[in-house]
Amino acid sequence: MQNPIKFIAFIFLCTMGSCTDVIDVDVQTDTIRLVVEASLDWEKGTSGNEQSITLRTSTPFFDTQSTDVVGAEVTVTNDVNGEVYLFTDQNDGTYTTTTFNPQLEASYTLEIIYDGQTYTANDTMNPVADIIDVFQDTEDGFDDETIELHIVFNDFEAEGDNYFFKYERPQDLLPILESGDDEFINGNEVDWWFEINEDDDEEGEIKPLAPGDVVTVNMHSISRPYYNYIDIVINQLGGVGLFESTPVAIKGNCINTTNPDNYAHGYFRVTQKNTVIYTVE
Repeated sequence: MQNPIKFIAFIFLCTMGSCTDVIDVDVQTDTIRLVVEASLDWEKGTSGNEQSITLRTSTPFFDTQSTDVVGAEVTVTNDVNGEVYLFTDQNDGTYTTTTFNPQLEASYTLEIIYDGQTYTANDTMNPVADIIDVFQDTEDGFDDETIELHIVFNDFEAEGDNYFFKYERPQDLLPILESGDDEFINGNEVDWWFEINEDDDEEGEIKPLAPGDVVTVNMHSISRPYYNYIDIVINQLGGVGLFESTPVAIKGNCINTTNPDNYAHGYFRVTQKNTVIYTVE
């Protein structure tokens, strides 16, 4: 989490005396920065013309004020054919377009002009393999009594494919994320399996797959720079507690060309994806 907490209040309730002690602990604050949520994901088999980008500013953890960014100029340019897509300000921090034209193997550049400063980012859209089967069993995971979900696809013959998976269930607060590449699976039929163990979550809030669970699986083909970024994010999400410092300061690809020191957080990505919804039996 980018913005440290202003203070942490510890309340000690004395059982006998019914007293309350409040201790304020000052911790480090940080620079308020632009936060960019710009994932242009093209669902395979659709036109992909409707896309949105969200802009906010970072705030201290307990700050309840709105952080929506309005009044910015947001465009995305296809670097191959020069097409420019204007994202319209919806006055709530979101910027939308209905004219985006996704093109495989094309590089796209995001430009944001906000508060007198210009931010840019670039990413490339790669094709995603078709999902040819989805099934469940208990044979390949770490626990032979835990249900696994298997996603089967054919990796492309050319080496260098990178994948990002997002698994979502209605009962989970957050999705579960995975990333991978084709270093050891290049050109083969791939059986990518997913399992949730009881000890994956120390608080016991994420339960293993169970009959009746409805799982939405998003499989993205991603660029190598985004793979490097999201791999660090996933590793830190798996091992960092709420009040711990992240071991690595994660910077996305959004560069402030006006003032490089005032960089933005977040990432601009363009991906093609497959989505399947599976009900566990």
